[in-house]
Parts: sequence; structure tokens; C-alpha cells
Amino acid sequence: MFKSVLKPFVWIKDRLKHKLEHFKPSYLISVLKKHGVALLVIVILWEVIEDIMFPILFLWLGKHVNPWFITGAPISWMLCLHPIMVPATWGLWVKIRGKNE
Repeated sequence: MFKSVLKPFVWIKDRLKHKLEHFKPSYLISVLKKHGVALLVIVILWEVIEDIMFPILFLWLGKHVNPWFITGAPISWMLCLHPIMVPATWGLWVKIRGKNE
């Protein structure tokens, strides 16, 4: 029973650890070496959008639209969308640029 109580906290700890791994210099350098500056910029910008802009948006919506939106601010820190959005943005960048790198 004690393990089932701790399970959500372990999950939250793992999610936060996963998010913070994307800001480690070793990870950023490996992305830069493997894919170049464009993908590195896409990864960094998406992390800023996901970790800063989404919570601010939910707090603003909670103040001006409906207080229930405030619950989205902490959820947006736990939700991980970069496995979907970074490849989609990279694909869009390659399509716009016209090169297959």
C-alpha cells in the first residue's frame, strides 16, 4: 500500500528529471553535433515555450477567462510535448528550407 501512495510522487520526480536533462550542456552539445544549429534552436525554443509560456498562458486564462485554467499551469510542467512538437517543427523547417539534412 505504501508503494501505491508514493507512485505519483515518483512519477512527478521522473518527469521533472526528464525535463531538466534537456538543459544539460552535454545533451545540447550532442544535439548540436548530430543535427546542427537549426535543431538545437528548435529544441531550446520549444522547451522555453513548454516550460515558461504554457504556464503563463494558463495563469492568464485562469485570471481572465475561467479560474479552472489555473490548474493547467502545474500540469503543463508535467506534460511533455517535445517528442511530438520537435519532430513536427523540424519537419516543417526542412520542408520550408527545401533541404533534407
